[in-house]
Amino acid sequence: MDTKDLLKKVRKIEIKTRRLSDHIFSGEYHTSFKGRGMTFSEVRQYQYGDDIRAIDWNVTARYNEAHVKVFEEERELTMMLMVDISGSESFGSKNQFKKDIVTEIAATMAFSATQNNDKIGLILFSDEIELYIPPKKGRSHVLRIIRELIEFQPKSRKTDIAQALKFLSGTQKKKAIVFVISDFISEDYEHTLKIAAKKHDITGIRVYDIREEKMPDLGMVSMLDAETGAIELINTGSKAVRMNYEKQYRDKVNYFKETFSKSGSGVVNTTVDESYVTKLLSYFKSR
Repeated sequence: MDTKDLLKKVRKIEIKTRRLSDHIFSGEYHTSFKGRGMTFSEVRQYQYGDDIRAIDWNVTARYNEAHVKVFEEERELTMMLMVDISGSESFGSKNQFKKDIVTEIAATMAFSATQNNDKIGLILFSDEIELYIPPKKGRSHVLRIIRELIEFQPKSRKTDIAQALKFLSGTQKKKAIVFVISDFISEDYEHTLKIAAKKHDITGIRVYDIREEKMPDLGMVSMLDAETGAIELINTGSKAVRMNYEKQYRDKVNYFKETFSKSGSGVVNTTVDESYVTKLLSYFKSR
């Protein structure tokens, strides 16, 4: 893609996603995540209606009267966007590829954070860390992130979510709001997610195409594995082959939902054909 086309595409995405973040997401994002980054302010006497979880038992014992810890919302938060750019993200069977929707979601979240004066960082991953942009503020920084999401060519086509989460834990020492955007056609990340979720506020956004859920009966077909690049001859006419494919797909989806929920992380599912705006708004409101 030449520079002119790239800039045109970046501008198009900015206009669409900025409008969404300005009018819809900035308020919802702030409401959902404010208070997640808190600094200790003072201890005062307990008042009716205070959260009993905030009671400072040491001070209470010393004065023989209930006291609570008071926290202040930190002025700025850090958002980390972790985006899967492996081969399977290039799947698309209508007008949209998964990677197009992933880019739009990431851009919308970045502009929402900008409205809140937060820093935004980016991790692009496959089965390795393809690109890391440290958190910074500002429109030009967000435009750089969008540019990378559109243009970046991964070295690998495979996926390793555990590796990406390990990198997150190693680089982000302070608590961050983290969005992992992927189709989650990957497993074995339960342990690393559990560790990362103890420190960070993590949400997994699964972007998928419903046509991936089932294998159509087309007889003998040469199929390309998007993540390995291997071409295999598959008998899609075999019911057993189709059922096995569907089971493997369901297992990965269930693993994603259960693993994220078990770690206390949020879960959003959206297809390429439906409104991710509705899904994200509903998620923010439910928090």
